[in-house]
Amino acid sequence: MARQLRPEGLDFVETAPVRLVFAREISAAPEAVHRALAEDVPGWAEWFPGVKRARPLGDGTRREVWLTGGGHFEETVLAAKEPELYAYRVDSSNAPGVRALVEEWRLLPSGTGTRVQWTFAADGSAPLRLVLKGSRSALGRAFRGAVTSLDRRLAS
Repeated sequence: MARQLRPEGLDFVETAPVRLVFAREISAAPEAVHRALAEDVPGWAEWFPGVKRARPLGDGTRREVWLTGGGHFEETVLAAKEPELYAYRVDSSNAPGVRALVEEWRLLPSGTGTRVQWTFAADGSAPLRLVLKGSRSALGRAFRGAVTSLDRRLAS
């Protein structure tokens, strides 16, 4: 059953009790990466492991995401500033222990490509915070694999 999460703003990315930050350089241009993040919401299932299905809601300022493990999120886009920023908060989720969650994607030009930085900012119960901190390396691998897959997808 989905529960409402605390509606945090973009500043939560800097103040969250759990902040996991990952970065990777890819060859795709920032504009192409931003379009993939913000405009091709269903495409996330093609390049981000664990995303089973995703779809925009309404006028595109909301999204719905299903994970392969059964997780479900309804999200609100907080920022879609092309080409450098895409961020969203989770409004409701069936994930236990989560109180607030904001994800930010920063896209910085790097040579002819992009430095993609993903910040996963969360608050939740003490056991959840412990699990998230312990999952840093697994989330980092998932991020690196996802961004590498996205780069290949954008090159084809």
